[in-house]
Amino acid sequence: MHRTLLILISFLCFSCISTNPFKQNSQGEMLNEFIHSLIKEYDLNINLGMKIVSLDNGKTLYELNSEKLMIPASNIKLFTSAASLHYLDKKHVFKTAILEKGNNIILVGGADPELSLDIIDSLSNLISKRMNLIDTLFIDKGLFDDLYYGEGWMWDEGSEKYSAPINAITLNNNCIDFEYSPNDLGLPAKINLFPDTEYISIINNSITVDDTINYKKLKIERDWVGQTNDYLITGEILEWSEKDTIKKNITEPSLFVGTVFKELLESQGTTINELYVTDDIHSNDTVLVHYSRPLYKQIEDMMHNSKNLTSESLIKYIGITDSTNGTWENGIHKIKTYLFDEVNIDTSALRIADGSGLSRYNLLTADQIVKLLVHMNGDNIFVETLPHGNEKDSRLEGRLLAAQDKIYAKTGSISGVSCLSGYAFSSTHGPLAFSIMINGFVGSIKPYRDFQDEVCNWLVKN
Repeated sequence: MHRTLLILISFLCFSCISTNPFKQNSQGEMLNEFIHSLIKEYDLNINLGMKIVSLDNGKTLYELNSEKLMIPASNIKLFTSAASLHYLDKKHVFKTAILEKGNNIILVGGADPELSLDIIDSLSNLISKRMNLIDTLFIDKGLFDDLYYGEGWMWDEGSEKYSAPINAITLNNNCIDFEYSPNDLGLPAKINLFPDTEYISIINNSITVDDTINYKKLKIERDWVGQTNDYLITGEILEWSEKDTIKKNITEPSLFVGTVFKELLESQGTTINELYVTDDIHSNDTVLVHYSRPLYKQIEDMMHNSKNLTSESLIKYIGITDSTNGTWENGIHKIKTYLFDEVNIDTSALRIADGSGLSRYNLLTADQIVKLLVHMNGDNIFVETLPHGNEKDSRLEGRLLAAQDKIYAKTGSISGVSCLSGYAFSSTHGPLAFSIMINGFVGSIKPYRDFQDEVCNWLVKN
């Protein structure tokens, strides 16, 4: 509530500011001079696309290569978020159901990207109180198609958490948490798993050491090439290291969820004869239903922490029709229809390949992003999903320290790409929509983020 009031007050206050034409022109010249001097100062030998627009009068304050197509990375989530809020109610919930058919149990995936071990454990506890014996535990994944990875995802993204497979039923973000800590000197690192399941296998070739000479960093990798759930742990861990955790994705997510659910049921005394993954099992006997958090809360988490799995689940979910299950193709079509019909964006002049921005096939312009932001300007729910400057536990934590809550924006970062787009509340210009897209660099991303931050900090201070 506090955040909503803050945004509303900011918009009302800034919209009431009146400036004469001479002052507006003077400030526009100052902005132009500042950005160009900043580009020269940073010696940016890159592809740079920028646009800054007043939300009060629609005038463009600054633009540079604003119609040049560039890789947006996670800035594509702005489009996924807006389209999801358009097609679904902001309070829409995803349903994970357990059905009963004879002496069989069916766990039906409902596209909830936040399904956790605690939820599955709670469901297993309730089922175990009803049934001592289950002939077959069915896992119904039929809400989505069987394509786990988006078009244009890099084949060597491997077992990283951000490229986890997309499925209609998900557990722990389709990842295993590896908690690691030092052991006695000369012994392998201590490893704890979450969830602790026999679905995976581990070979631990790591070693605990007491010096950094020829130190080899600890690595945990899944057999990505062989598409198995076999993990190899190598490297060294210092004996005084603190306990830490790393997430690694799994393959075959439906079977992963089914295996963990089966293990939980068995741990509570229920015998299961068979586990079977299917696309569609019909039954009218609903035993239990778990309802997710509302859509707008999931989108807020997605935008704050740039969760790829949530955004990809959403794009497939909005692509569900009466005759087809959720696919990337259908979801992208729905987003383009929304952009063309509602936002007045020429969708023949852009490319959308996925919902998260992991694909390098995505191509957008700063002008297109700003058009969307202008269109969504009056939607407080949309604005509130964005993190503000230096917001804790968000991708902007540690950034935009001077701007703080006068900037609400979405980051976008993959190798060679850094984008920042959102809203700025300027004491001089009023509320603004902006997009700063940077492509084509090597090395550290820090100077390009610093450039973006300096532009934003200037906007809210001048």
